[in-house]
Amino acid sequence: MVDYLIKSSACLAVFMLFYKLFLEKESMHVFKRFYLLISLLISIGIPFITFTQFIEVPVKPNDFIISNSTNPTTIQEESINNFPLILWSIYVLGVVVFGLKFIFNLSKILKKIKQNTKLKTQKSIHVLLEELIVPHTFLSYIFLNKTHFETQKIPAEVLIHEEAHVIQKHSLDILFIELFQIIFWFNPLIYILKKSIKLNHEFLADQEVIKKGVTLSKYQQMLLAFSSNALEPQLATAINYSSIKKRFTVMKTSSSKTGIWLRSIVLLPLLALLIYSFSTKKVIEKETAILSEISHDAQQKASPEELAEYNKLAKQYNLQPEATRIVPLNDLKKLESIFNKMTIQQKENAQPFPNCPQKLIPTINGILCEGGCTVNISREATKKLILGTNTGEAITDFMIKFIGKPTVSVSGNKLNKKAIALLNENESDKMIQIFNIKTTNSHIKMPILIQLADKNDENYSHSPIVKKGEKSDIPPPPTPPKAPEIQMNQDMPPPPPPIPADATPEEKVKYQKTIDEYNKWYNTKVKKGEKSDIPPPPTPPKAPEIQMNQDMPPPPPPIPADATPEEKVKYQKTIDEYNKWYNTKVKKGEVSNIPPPPPPKSPLDFVIDMAKKDATFYYEGEKISSDKAISILKENKSMNISSKNSTGKNPKVYLSKEPITID
Repeated sequence: MVDYLIKSSACLAVFMLFYKLFLEKESMHVFKRFYLLISLLISIGIPFITFTQFIEVPVKPNDFIISNSTNPTTIQEESINNFPLILWSIYVLGVVVFGLKFIFNLSKILKKIKQNTKLKTQKSIHVLLEELIVPHTFLSYIFLNKTHFETQKIPAEVLIHEEAHVIQKHSLDILFIELFQIIFWFNPLIYILKKSIKLNHEFLADQEVIKKGVTLSKYQQMLLAFSSNALEPQLATAINYSSIKKRFTVMKTSSSKTGIWLRSIVLLPLLALLIYSFSTKKVIEKETAILSEISHDAQQKASPEELAEYNKLAKQYNLQPEATRIVPLNDLKKLESIFNKMTIQQKENAQPFPNCPQKLIPTINGILCEGGCTVNISREATKKLILGTNTGEAITDFMIKFIGKPTVSVSGNKLNKKAIALLNENESDKMIQIFNIKTTNSHIKMPILIQLADKNDENYSHSPIVKKGEKSDIPPPPTPPKAPEIQMNQDMPPPPPPIPADATPEEKVKYQKTIDEYNKWYNTKVKKGEKSDIPPPPTPPKAPEIQMNQDMPPPPPPIPADATPEEKVKYQKTIDEYNKWYNTKVKKGEVSNIPPPPPPKSPLDFVIDMAKKDATFYYEGEKISSDKAISILKENKSMNISSKNSTGKNPKVYLSKEPITID
């Protein structure tokens, strides 16, 4: 905006300087009238003229990078600058003041027209006023003192002068510049332009009076007689304009047609210079790959091992629905790194890059909190909490609410002094809510609830941001109770405990590894069937057995996705019979050991399973990719499916809209 104002003001200043030096004292007043009005419009328009230049920038193929990179970038928080807001407030205030002033002056003139006597003539309407005024004009109205007009004290030259303003519609020029003055009230050049326009109107009216045969000396004496200190109306054109000396000088001059043409021609290079100097230049870079400079052997290529790793990862994530697909940051970086190394030919033969709408999830002390969550942490750990995101995007600010206390706005990702003070007053049984979490580019709407917990509480979660062996003020999690120790010989390892039912998959792997090692040692010490004091390894828990009666039929298998129509009828008949028997034995909502009938496996699930087994897919006899097969099934769920070797190696799956005949 500042750049535009500087350019437009500079253009207007050049036009006004040319006018003052070469045009103002000349007698070509009609030309000057249009020059002044058009110069304002051109000055406003030149900065909007844009010249676009395209430049080709050579780029090597290896310089191309993928556009969907989600590598987190660190953006420093910018300080708030209120200076532009203050400037805009001052500008708007000025527009309001000048706008109200314009409306007031216009209403004042209209009120005079309405409340006073009007006398219509052939060329204008005389408005006769009681107060002592200087004759002036607005649109087609000429305002005169009633007493002077009725006693014929107003000279004929004055009436000719004012009628010239009416006929040439000078009031329209004044209204035009007044509207621009409201918008550009701060620009002093507008006031200089307005003064020059009004003075040129007087030149035009004076010229009209001289044309009517009035002698120059007599008219100049009349002007001196009517010159006074009375104020000129804002929106009207009065005869007592202050620059009498300039008007007398201009009355005596005359401009030739040759002079007018010469000055008009000079304006053309001046206009071209202004357009060149103050228009907008836009440079657009067009990237052009330099393929000829790089030989095929010198190009960077992805190795076969990297291609295999890329295809494996890309295929894994491409099988997931794109709307819910989330690629971990480490895998995404690995995919991007290999993709950037690949040649055009390698990219054409490789799996498509798995685009993913990375879901932004907040973290509290490094722990994911997806979809809103409740965390149990101690008061001390809450004081030192650190908010973050799964993508590494920085937290800029958030709100925290303590029940019965005012909401606190926090900048950054840690509690401020005010929040910590309210936290110390908060009772342990009252929830604390963190919400309206904002990052550098996003807004997390789901809140985080904190329940203050004792540091020995079993639900207390220790922050993973504390590295092993590192000192920290954050209290560690409670130590789990140790299993009772069995007294053994020095060379005898302790028997491992059984795998807990609620163990995580990682814990189950560790437990099983310990049991396997003990099994290996146990088998070297104790022969099969031999009695020993060495405790045997723990027996794995058995699956609960279902007690069945002799008259209870076995549950039927689910209908295979690739079954023929005849086979589907037989399968369905068996399931219906089992359903009928099951409903006679088990009432609705009753708990029973009798297994319910199996749910049928959907064709889409079957195709996804086959894709994981690297099956070959055919659609209407033509070979297609697994992604295409999944896409076809999503669009048409009634598609017919047949397969070969679905449980063995190299399975084949056939899709068709028509019934499939099995030879």
